[in-house]
Amino acid sequence: MAEKPNESTTNDPSPNKSNDPLHGVKLADILETLVEKYGWEKMAKQVNINCFKNEPSIKSSLTFLRKTPWAREQVEKFYLNVIKK
Repeated sequence: MAEKPNESTTNDPSPNKSNDPLHGVKLADILETLVEKYGWEKMAKQVNINCFKNEPSIKSSLTFLRKTPWAREQVEKFYLNVIKK
C-alpha cells in the first residue's frame, strides 16, 4: 500500500500561503494608506475617478470601488506599486 505524501514531503513549502500580495489586505486599509501617503488630489491624478476628486471620503470611495471592478483594479495596482517602493 502506497503512503500518501504528508505536508513535510510535498514540494510546496507553504501550502496554505497565498501568492497574492493583496491577500488579507482590506480595501479600506489600502485607501487609508494611499490617502495618508499621497492625499486625494494626487490619488485623483493617478486614478482618474470622481470619488477621488469631488468631496472625497473613504466611505464614498469604498462604496464606488466595491461596485466598480475596473476602478478597484486600478487602485489596487497603484497600491502595489506604492508598497514595492
